[in-house]
Amino acid sequence: MFRVTSVCAGVAVSILLASSTLAADVTLKYMSWEPSQVEIEAAAVAAFEKEHNVTVEVSAMPSKEYWPRLSALAASGDMPDAFMMSSGFIQEWAAAGNLADLTDKISEDELANYYASAADIGVIDGARVAFPQNWVAPILYYNIDMFEAAGVPLPTDSWTWDDFLSAAKKLTVDKDNDGTPEQYGYYFFGRYAHVDPWVFRNGGRYVNEAGTQFEANDAAVNALGFLSSLINEHGVAPKPQELEGVRQQDVFPLQMAAMYVGGSWRIGNTRKVSGGSFKWGIAQVPVGPDATPETAAAYAWADMMAVAKTSEQPELAFKFIQHMVGAGRSAADFPSGKVPAYIATASSDEWLEVGEQPANKNILLAIGDQNVYTGFTKNWSAWRGYGASGSGGLNGELDEVFNGRKSLEDALDAATVYSNDVLSR
Repeated sequence: MFRVTSVCAGVAVSILLASSTLAADVTLKYMSWEPSQVEIEAAAVAAFEKEHNVTVEVSAMPSKEYWPRLSALAASGDMPDAFMMSSGFIQEWAAAGNLADLTDKISEDELANYYASAADIGVIDGARVAFPQNWVAPILYYNIDMFEAAGVPLPTDSWTWDDFLSAAKKLTVDKDNDGTPEQYGYYFFGRYAHVDPWVFRNGGRYVNEAGTQFEANDAAVNALGFLSSLINEHGVAPKPQELEGVRQQDVFPLQMAAMYVGGSWRIGNTRKVSGGSFKWGIAQVPVGPDATPETAAAYAWADMMAVAKTSEQPELAFKFIQHMVGAGRSAADFPSGKVPAYIATASSDEWLEVGEQPANKNILLAIGDQNVYTGFTKNWSAWRGYGASGSGGLNGELDEVFNGRKSLEDALDAATVYSNDVLSR
């Protein structure tokens, strides 16, 4: 019997989605942060129940409710056997001793079936405490029709930042010469998915190797300076404040800009909003001038699954994870730009969606084979920040720079003080 408890806005609703002739005596508790994903996973969960003659009790709730709820369960010693784990929180949960060590349960032969860069995110202090289900990465979206109209060659893996800037200039169109382009070459603001890919591809890092101090290196500062120049010097991108009221994920599909860097998970939204009105593709963010083969990193992170250290049935919980991240899942379970961590599924024609835009979705698979850096630390969401100007987080400080209200030096000084206070907590 597959039992789902969906928790939203404090209301719990139990739904019996499927049943077997006789409910098994063994119940495995599984907790997810995506209620909509539970419906997608139903077939895979039911197959596991049938194979192992167990009942899987699934709890699902929005992410903003998931972490407080999981924390409360950890404090009470009543954690689910298996649960979703974020790349952004895995350090904290491992340090708290909440995650079972899975190192000895996974053979090298089995690991070879998964993207190593995604699997390695689950290794903390030498122990494998989580295993990836899928991963995502920010990518460069580009409007093929606009490129062709301007006579600009499409982005390639060998593109430099100079190539990018040259293209952005040619793709910025101000027909009436009023100083406000009708079409920008590029669009971004201080959001992590917009900015950090450039920083990491330039060999930049915000924090020290231990992740305990905010100390942006020269490559990071140079990358941020380059991005600022796109707005405040070259005029190929709008100030963030100029497009307030437009959802950031809609600027590109509404053809207000020829390029933007956003998460691979925006592929679905781009298809929906654009409605097939233009041709578009994706590319990797160009490697920066300060990077070396050792320091250049792709920005990507994984959605993972973990077993509670307090689980009374850790072997069964791990088998459940194996089933949910491997061959037991269909490519259809990973919509848009969620890349299955299981290589065979990710490289299938079904997941690559041959015939759909972008035609070069396989670019994402190339990212999975590279050196990957997540940049996550404890309290990352607080110091990196999702907030707007004045919030204290790096997001807000960078928006002050991009809006022309603050120098990059002053913004980084403020971000350093605030971030190190957060990291010391």
